[in-house]
Amino acid sequence: LALAATATGVAGAPAGHRAAAAIAGGVAGLVGGYDDLAGARPEQAGDKGLAGHLRALRAGRISAGAVKVAGIGAAGAVAGLLTSRGRGPGTVVDAVLTTGLVAGTANLVNLLDLRPGRAAKAGVIAGAAALGGPGGTLVAGPLGATLAVLPADLGERVMLGDSGANALGALLGLRLAAAPSRARRAGLLAGVVALTLASEKVSFTRVIEATPGLRELDRLGRRPS
Repeated sequence: LALAATATGVAGAPAGHRAAAAIAGGVAGLVGGYDDLAGARPEQAGDKGLAGHLRALRAGRISAGAVKVAGIGAAGAVAGLLTSRGRGPGTVVDAVLTTGLVAGTANLVNLLDLRPGRAAKAGVIAGAAALGGPGGTLVAGPLGATLAVLPADLGERVMLGDSGANALGALLGLRLAAAPSRARRAGLLAGVVALTLASEKVSFTRVIEATPGLRELDRLGRRPS
């Protein structure tokens, strides 16, 4: 999914966003793949989430997840510089917002990849909602790629993994960063940050299972447990 989403995202991106899409999706997929492999090692078992990464650093270790976070953050920063609007202090603000949206949304989609089809469904819903307006064509290809892999994900024949979820999320974040209103971008980033911080204290799975509508949507198409 990472490769297909990135390639189609670049192909559909507006001219000024193609390089940013290639970097955001490509790097997110690459470091996500590294975390899929290195993060599966027994010694990395406790290095999950922000708290786990910080514990590893205090112990003198760099977790695979920390490498991924740094890589996606750097990719978001480059994407922010490539797509900044104009010059002056506002340009710095725009770059920071883009960095946060790319990195934050990549992480948020990955946080949902705990059950078959969950992250893919979230990506499809977010992608469909983002099709209109500036930069909407950037997510058209990734949306199609996600729809194509969704049946196999629900059937537990494949999984997005960090590679697919991070790449999809990074491209969705880049699309959100294309919103013309700086206030709207700031609001979107605040929402992403709030959900990310909440995930450290609250189980998204428990919330979904306890919420009518969300529970049924989450289970839709999945093999009976």
